[in-house]
Amino acid sequence: MGFEDAEGGGTSAARADAMTILLDTSVVIDILNRRGGRNEFFRQLLHEGHTFACCAITVAEVYTGMRPHEKSATEELLGGFEYFETFRTTAERAGRLKGTWARKGHSLGLPDALIAAVALENGLALATGNRRHFPMPELKLLALPALH
Repeated sequence: MGFEDAEGGGTSAARADAMTILLDTSVVIDILNRRGGRNEFFRQLLHEGHTFACCAITVAEVYTGMRPHEKSATEELLGGFEYFETFRTTAERAGRLKGTWARKGHSLGLPDALIAAVALENGLALATGNRRHFPMPELKLLALPALH
């Protein structure tokens, strides 16, 4: 199935094991650009019963780089995702994550800290193409296939 700490794994996983997966910006961009087989991988996850989600940071980052002719496809894709708000408790957790990792000598970007906090606050798995941006062992990271 691709989850680092999922037990059993494989495509025969029961729908009872289905998860909501928060998508990092890099993953949304890969899907929109049909890059590296990501679309097929995510179609398989949908077939297994998983659902996808986004948050304010991802939406803002995607729209930052969106070209005018991509607006319709972008809105259609993002509109199909569950949306998780960033509440005060989420922002506080992001600040604590950023501070904790800074003291360990690992500088986290504020957007990545916020995305991680949304995943942790809501018990979501996180799919990212930038694993080094999310060193938190408590995060359930989705192991993405290599881009080809």
